[in-house]
Amino acid sequence: MPGNKSNPSNSQIIQLGYVPLADCAPFAVAQETGIFERHGLNVSLHREIGWATVRDRLFYGELDAASSIAGIAFTLAYGLTDLRCDVSVPLVLNLHGNAITLSSKLPQDVIKSGSGLKDYLSYHWKKDRPFTLAATHRFSSHGVLLHTWLKRHGLADSDVEIIILPPSLMPRHLKAGHIDGYCVGEPYNSEAILGGYGWSPVTSTDLSYGHPEKVLLVSGDFVKNRKNDTVSLVAALIESCKVCQDTDFREDLISILARPEYTGADPEILRNSLGASFFDGNAHTPSENFHMFYGDSVNRPSTDKASWMLAGLRASGSLPESPCGSLSRLYREDIYLAAVAEGHDRRSLA
Repeated sequence: MPGNKSNPSNSQIIQLGYVPLADCAPFAVAQETGIFERHGLNVSLHREIGWATVRDRLFYGELDAASSIAGIAFTLAYGLTDLRCDVSVPLVLNLHGNAITLSSKLPQDVIKSGSGLKDYLSYHWKKDRPFTLAATHRFSSHGVLLHTWLKRHGLADSDVEIIILPPSLMPRHLKAGHIDGYCVGEPYNSEAILGGYGWSPVTSTDLSYGHPEKVLLVSGDFVKNRKNDTVSLVAALIESCKVCQDTDFREDLISILARPEYTGADPEILRNSLGASFFDGNAHTPSENFHMFYGDSVNRPSTDKASWMLAGLRASGSLPESPCGSLSRLYREDIYLAAVAEGHDRRSLA
């Protein structure tokens, strides 16, 4: 657990969870640069292995909030699994940040961006198991993006096998030959690419430009009982998102994320998506939009962002077609706007 740099004596501790990915950056930066403390927040960060753990710890009240895949908000709020509880999404933490990575044993010149995958599987796949891809969670954007990619190139999810793995385990399973590819956030694409055993045919920016990625998921009890702290937490994270977006801060961001308590990744691996260009295993492409952390169009928890996730989960067969419930009760623009106003007030008093 990272050390508590925020420790205002008159505030209750806020338990925040995150998974060690590059887009935990707003949490890491807010902690390490004192942003939480400046907003009067006493924060304890908890590194979790994967999204199922984040879901369970929110449900059982062990976390007050977390950086989360958006799908968990729907599953908890609408009882789509055995676990149901009140939660709110008052902030979108980032857009994009994902890629699809395939094994280096698969021919880039044949598969290309995916256009040759169907023919390759029809005529050249010789293994005695299905072509196997991994996603991070049944209700994740990664599953939605895999579905979008396969459908774009004439394949159905049933034409391949899609399994669920925690992000940090994907590269080693790819290297061992247990899987043939995956969709995940950074740094786990770059780990395989720079390690020489993976390559990326497409990034999530290419698959669905502007798609929402991680959200701040807050327990209903915390919102109800600590509304002011909820607003201050969102205000602090908006400030942190702005810092993360600043290209002049990127080397500092890479240094923070490289610490063992966050991703523990080699700075060179982190720089592959957070620097000026992304090396996909074949060529370098500009990476200015690979991660998008800040802006009203990024951070506002609007119903259109909720609808993108909901529609994607339904299209991939993960959710029923019947309505789940009011999106505006789950995605709380009112809290977001209150946090924006609090941020403006703080700057005017500075």
